[in-house]
Amino acid sequence: MRRGQCFAIAALVLGAVSDSHAAQVSLIRIDGAIGPATASYIGRAITLSGERQDACLVIQLDTPGGLLESTKHIVQHFYDSTVPTVVYVAPAPASATSAGALITMAADVAVMAPHTRIGAAHPVSIGTSGGVEKADDVMKKKAENDTASFAESIANKRHRNAEWARSAVIESVSVTAEKALELNVIDLIADNLPALLKKIDGREVNDKILKTDGASVVEIPMSAWERFSQLFLRPEVMFILMLVVIYGIIGELSNPGAILPGVAGAIALVLVLYMSAILPINIAGVALILLAVALFIADVFAPTHGVLTVGGSVSFFLGALMLFNKAGPGFKLSLAYIVPGVLLTAAFFVFVVGAGLRAQWLPVRAGRETMLGQTVSALSRIDTRGGKVFIEGELWNAVSDAPVEKDQSVEVIGVEGLTLKVKPKTG
Repeated sequence: MRRGQCFAIAALVLGAVSDSHAAQVSLIRIDGAIGPATASYIGRAITLSGERQDACLVIQLDTPGGLLESTKHIVQHFYDSTVPTVVYVAPAPASATSAGALITMAADVAVMAPHTRIGAAHPVSIGTSGGVEKADDVMKKKAENDTASFAESIANKRHRNAEWARSAVIESVSVTAEKALELNVIDLIADNLPALLKKIDGREVNDKILKTDGASVVEIPMSAWERFSQLFLRPEVMFILMLVVIYGIIGELSNPGAILPGVAGAIALVLVLYMSAILPINIAGVALILLAVALFIADVFAPTHGVLTVGGSVSFFLGALMLFNKAGPGFKLSLAYIVPGVLLTAAFFVFVVGAGLRAQWLPVRAGRETMLGQTVSALSRIDTRGGKVFIEGELWNAVSDAPVEKDQSVEVIGVEGLTLKVKPKTG
């Protein structure tokens, strides 16, 4: 009897240990635009949560949207995940807008807090004008259809409202949490995280019964590199680095030997090239910025009374506006950066570069060439064998075809190495 009791107690202890291991939930918080750093963070969290065999991974989300490419990576992470994923749009008045709507629908369980919003997943349009308007409409329609199909495929996979998913893309439809639940866009509404864990407890996800009621919540923080990437991979940072490239390289060319501007410009150029491979930039915007630089430089040499500088400023402003117009919400370049950048760049070329380049074209004011034509007194007799003169604070050897007596005035007519060639000064 005692042996049986021991076995029962051991079984209870092992069961308790097993349940305590299973009753753990990982949590990450996404607050801001969706980008490469976000995709990396979610992918790492899914891997770590799967290795720990958590009951599920809860992703608390509040985002205005972001990059479609990063969204596709996140959705793929969800599909490949071995741990159930739960996206929780919270706290109020949080929203899962644009890319956030697609991410929410792609989760195994989609939950929203009361008074939150979801939708408006229309892709960013790329505005043009003139003869390319028709081509732009075609590209815009293709982008809409592609994103709409992507949203529909997500909804179908998760058995959610595919028709609404398509309308969120094509018509930019947005709804409240209560309406989203009614339309089968999400699965649940929960006031807070404990209420969420209680409501999903016992739910079957991928042939696995969730045991989350009363589970311990362990938050997975962003790594140092992910935090740095989130701050670094931003349009504002790339724009500032582009200004450093322009100022550094042009400053080095206008003031040869300064070294520091050239080094800073070269480092910034490498970083800009790296970021351009990740962030969606518009080539037309880059071309307009380069045109602006060319106009600024041309105005330094051409007497246009500032006309080219005005044209360069306009070109730079338009280029900066267009530079990130392909990016999603949260990755737009604000006028708070564009306007000061334009004014600072125009002033840089007018005052700094202009002064440096004009100085290089001024007549020589020092050195051997300045001694030609000067009149000085001979310090000793000067003939073909040599003599001495004192000029510009230095003692020079001098030769003359015609003999010159001491204290007689001579004119410098040539410089040969360290010897001046002079002639008697008449009159």
